[in-house]
Amino acid sequence: MKKAPLYSRSRRGVAAPEAPPPPTAAPVEAVPPPARLARARAFAARHERKLWALALLLIVVLAMVWRTGPRPAAPLTIEQIDHLVRKSIEEKPLTSAAMLAYDKIIPSVVRVVGYDRRGETPHGDKKPRREPVESESASPKNETTELPGFEERGVGTGVVIVDNGTILTNLHVVMGAERVRVTFMDGLEADAKLVSVMPEHDLAVLRAQKIPDDLFSATMRSTGDLAPGDRVMAVGFPFGIGPSASEGIVSGLKREFRSPEGERVLTNLIQFDAAANPGNSGGPLVTMEGEVVGIVTAILNPTKQRVFVGIGFAVPIENAAAGAGMPPF
Repeated sequence: MKKAPLYSRSRRGVAAPEAPPPPTAAPVEAVPPPARLARARAFAARHERKLWALALLLIVVLAMVWRTGPRPAAPLTIEQIDHLVRKSIEEKPLTSAAMLAYDKIIPSVVRVVGYDRRGETPHGDKKPRREPVESESASPKNETTELPGFEERGVGTGVVIVDNGTILTNLHVVMGAERVRVTFMDGLEADAKLVSVMPEHDLAVLRAQKIPDDLFSATMRSTGDLAPGDRVMAVGFPFGIGPSASEGIVSGLKREFRSPEGERVLTNLIQFDAAANPGNSGGPLVTMEGEVVGIVTAILNPTKQRVFVGIGFAVPIENAAAGAGMPPF
């Protein structure tokens, strides 16, 4: 006999029986705080010395880090800054501008000496002396034993303007001299010949017959921006002593000077108050950068004595350079 198929009376599926819940684990009892504290105390009691040593070491390390580590610097006060500056200057003084100027010009400065031949006339009189043009700027006449048969008639100064031995000086230093000798800063002495003259500026150009191997020529600077109040230095051989340096300022420009004998008038001169005396004639007048702006040529003394009273004159270097055949500035 054929069995009829069985159908579900509902379109929804029959729910699966629920799985039995997993067995619940027994709750772990938490250690009460008093028990933890007791354990820590017991550990500290067992290792008390080690813990104190560790703490002490940690304090020492932190102290070292604090001392050596970077810390913001407190701002310096004006008094502290002033103290530090003074201390630095005391330990290493600043080099003055005048010293730097002197060091720069001195290798180019020369001593210039004019000589007359010592001789006698048939009547047994000595040969007449010829006085320099600017007697107020000339140096005393002292006899010398360096050149037999000659006597020194005047000492002046010169400055090397070309390193082939071309020297600029005053005309009155060498005019009339039968022999001219120059001494360089390294001690070398040499005869010098007169190359050219500029009587209107009391200037003369010499050429040394021998020169040092390391001869330096001076740096020349235009006087176009020179003004009263500018600091200057005169370098030379006052009264044959030197080299000597004296510092001052430009007192005025475009001055005029008449020689005591009234034979010559020099114009367009630089007036300065750096000390100059007989023997400075022909020497350089330099700026604080050691650059030549003039050639010392005369001093003015109302008492007619040949000593400095605060007024000196120099020929602008433009005139000297032009006379030496050098291009203008």
